[in-house]
Amino acid sequence: MVFAALSHLLPKLCDSFTVLAVFCAVFCLVFDFMKRRKTCENYPPGPRGFPFVGNILQVDLSNPHVSFSKLWKKYGDVVSLEFGWTNVVVLSGYKTLKEALVKKSEDFADRPEFLIYEKLSERIGEGIIFARYGNWWREQRRFSLSMLRNFGVGKKSLELRIAEEAEFLSKAFEEEKGLAFDPHFKINNAVSNIICTIVFGHRFEYHDKKFLEFLHILEESLVLEGGFWGQLLNTFPFVYCLPGPHHKIFENQEKMVHFLQEIVADHKQSWDANEPRDFIDAFLVEQEKRKDNLNTSFQERNMIGTVIDLFGAGTETTSTTLRWALLFMMLHPDMQSQVHEEIDRVIGKDRRPTLLDREEMPFTNAVIHETQRLGNIVPNSLPHQTYRDTLIMGYTIPKGTMIIPNLSSSLFDEDIWSTPHQFNPGHFLNSGGKTVKPEAFIPFSAGHRVCLGEQLAKTELFIFFTSMLQRFTFHLPENEPRPSYRDARFGITLCPLPYRICATVR
Repeated sequence: MVFAALSHLLPKLCDSFTVLAVFCAVFCLVFDFMKRRKTCENYPPGPRGFPFVGNILQVDLSNPHVSFSKLWKKYGDVVSLEFGWTNVVVLSGYKTLKEALVKKSEDFADRPEFLIYEKLSERIGEGIIFARYGNWWREQRRFSLSMLRNFGVGKKSLELRIAEEAEFLSKAFEEEKGLAFDPHFKINNAVSNIICTIVFGHRFEYHDKKFLEFLHILEESLVLEGGFWGQLLNTFPFVYCLPGPHHKIFENQEKMVHFLQEIVADHKQSWDANEPRDFIDAFLVEQEKRKDNLNTSFQERNMIGTVIDLFGAGTETTSTTLRWALLFMMLHPDMQSQVHEEIDRVIGKDRRPTLLDREEMPFTNAVIHETQRLGNIVPNSLPHQTYRDTLIMGYTIPKGTMIIPNLSSSLFDEDIWSTPHQFNPGHFLNSGGKTVKPEAFIPFSAGHRVCLGEQLAKTELFIFFTSMLQRFTFHLPENEPRPSYRDARFGITLCPLPYRICATVR
């Protein structure tokens, strides 16, 4: 009897489950549709997305800049996308980027909230790079710019410090005795030592295991955060609860915080309010002055976040550019010879390079600019967010929309650059051989969120590059595959794949 009753009820139960499943599916689709529905008129065009995931499957998360360039050609300068339920607008072309980042800078000055950095800010407070636009950000940016100037940026003393570090780097290259080696972390160490002297008050030796581990962790974090797993995690925060490589991001964040907390603890034992030695001391001075203000941004947990940002921004982009520069010089020995000739004529082989030499060295300067252009170091800048409802190129962009400035579109625009996909220093030279800089050359972005360390980076690039080429001839190792500049690894920055190099003393 029981089996007979069950056999009688089973079809009805199956029908009920089917109805419930259909209802849930329809409800989810309607909910998804309502979440995606655009209420503003004249929203930018873009490809149709899929339910729940939007356009994420139509973008190569390992090389998003390539996908954005294809979308630019198909849909125009202003393209709308959806990453999950997040509305995204990609801006391409110099005119569009200038209108948004320069003419309407405040409209596009905010930052979106990302799970990766929210978790970090819960631990140590906000850093300056991903801080939301407002009084906190303004206060910390003003302070950071002021401290960079106070501790050397734009001064002769910092030039001398960079030149001294370039000598340490040359000695490290000489220790390889002309044999093949990977210059990656020697360059990283040299460049990071400049920001270290500003922030920490001292440099680190190239064989310092603890500091080298910190540099490896920093680089791995940048690759993970900007690569596939980081973007997936920021688009679909529930991924955080699942096992996977993305957890390495948070493990690395914890290690970096611990490294910096030890340095801050040492400073607390020896700082003098009357004679701050570096950025950390200066921050501690401000923190003491405002200790009774509960709303101040000068809190120790925020200092760690800002130090991480200054250190990362002051190391990765410049060291990556120098690695691209050596690769281009190896691949173009004729141009390397022209740089050698200009250095010998203007500086000689014994005197240290200075910024005053830059005006007399148009070809070397053009090579550095062309490295930044073709190397395409930060192809998508960092994501912005609209601070208020705004218009761009006639399209309406609502407040809170994530904005991706496609800097690659400006650096590779065929209407601006004669040979956009080739290494050609002539892009930055006029008919008389003098340096020119096209307006579309914006490797540091522009507007309110322009790179905080632009002036420092320009000084480092010239002195480090000129010092290396003054001392060495760089060439490809024998019997090793020829590297290609068309192969790169995308993270926060676009890096050349690992390569080895031979440095012969001139």
